[in-house]
Amino acid sequence: MAAVLAALALVAGACGGPGGDGRDGDGAPAGPGGAGVRDALGWDGCGDGFECARLAVPLDHSRPDGERIELSVIRLPASGRRIGSLLLNPGGPGASGVQYARGARTVVSRALRERFDIVGFDPRGVGESSPVRCLSSAELDAYVGLDASPDSPGEVTALQEGSRRFASGCQARSAGLLPHVGTADAARDMDLLRAAVGDLRLTYLGKSYGTHLGAVYADLFPGRVRALVLDGAVDPSLDPLEVNAAQARGFETALDAFLRDCLRAADCPFTGSVTSARAEIAGLLRRADTRPLANSTGDGRTVTEAWTTLGMITPLYDRQAWPILRQAFGRALRGDGTPLLRLADLLIDRRQDGEYANQTESNLAVNCVDSPYPADPAVYAAAARESSARAPLFGAYVVWSSLPCAYWPVKGDVRDRIDAPGAPPIMVVGTQRDPATPYEWSEAMASQLASGVLVGFDGDGHTAYLTGSACVDRLVDDYLIDLVVPRDGTRCPKIG
Repeated sequence: MAAVLAALALVAGACGGPGGDGRDGDGAPAGPGGAGVRDALGWDGCGDGFECARLAVPLDHSRPDGERIELSVIRLPASGRRIGSLLLNPGGPGASGVQYARGARTVVSRALRERFDIVGFDPRGVGESSPVRCLSSAELDAYVGLDASPDSPGEVTALQEGSRRFASGCQARSAGLLPHVGTADAARDMDLLRAAVGDLRLTYLGKSYGTHLGAVYADLFPGRVRALVLDGAVDPSLDPLEVNAAQARGFETALDAFLRDCLRAADCPFTGSVTSARAEIAGLLRRADTRPLANSTGDGRTVTEAWTTLGMITPLYDRQAWPILRQAFGRALRGDGTPLLRLADLLIDRRQDGEYANQTESNLAVNCVDSPYPADPAVYAAAARESSARAPLFGAYVVWSSLPCAYWPVKGDVRDRIDAPGAPPIMVVGTQRDPATPYEWSEAMASQLASGVLVGFDGDGHTAYLTGSACVDRLVDDYLIDLVVPRDGTRCPKIG
């Protein structure tokens, strides 16, 4: 998710009821935004030039006069001639949009900061917005450390029991919220936020899962779209276990790109070929499975195969982190898993004091209600075997990571098509060797959206905007500021 890269109030009324096709209407904007009200939220200064507010929204959008929950919102006011607000979402699901927007001076360009209020928000169930809670931090440590690439009946049983405990913990601690944390609910919240900040139409930059949120918004409210950039897109048409398998292949592709680069570096711990280096990594994972790596943090965790795998994945999100991964592999091959453990903590937002943000919990809570996951663990086992054949290092791990959804206690609003007919041109950006959202997903989303326009980047790492490509940055800024739509199929060249 893009948040990994960043790491390295009341509104009256509600959305209109859904029509026969599940869309909430595509006419002129409703609510306070339609009247051009800029400041329907009670903003207070919250440091470093930012302002913060709370936005009340219905827990259940089908009952707009019922129970309400609050969303945490932040903005950095425009420094120049203001167009409106640019809403951000960094992905996940489960990443904090508030914390992401806190980094606005590095995650969006100066040109965008001059023309837009940069607005971040924690979606419902995330961060400071009525967060989903499921397990204690100690229980989360145990869950994350489970062997998610089981190779014995006992390991399969342990993973099933841990996944069942996760789902039941969410039901015990967040039962009222769980049915209402899906992406369609978050998109309806985003329309209330658009209205609250006084924008007639939405201007939005979504990354990774944030592309799904943006696409669902456009599908529900096509007439309320001004400009959407969907960077590192997901493919909404895929079966959820197909998503896992494709993502595992994406991590394999990114690892190979890392290894090719590593073998040219003086401090690379591997020698020989990419094939021989992959064999060393496979051996490292096998050793961690039976004899965990050392952990010098003093927090009592054992660096199992699962923690080792997570630590490997984290730096693959960002090419600039590859030197860190070289050093971490060097230490791990000598038996010290501490650097990989610390990298894993970044990915799952585990803090130095041992406490977790709710990213892991909210990620599963959203995913499990957004997609029709199978309920039979045997289906996951078969999918893991099939995925391992094409992604031997990551296939089983990524597929089995969704097992709690087999036991999930509620169902959500699963949208089987997202095409947003009637929306203005929507810009979809894909990176050729993106580890988390493979390039073909961006191609798929652009083709499914009725007005999708694809921009490709011949690059490495997760998402493209402000990662070093002046071509991508210019196209995104020109589109968001002046509504200059790039030619569909535009390709931005490799850096260097």
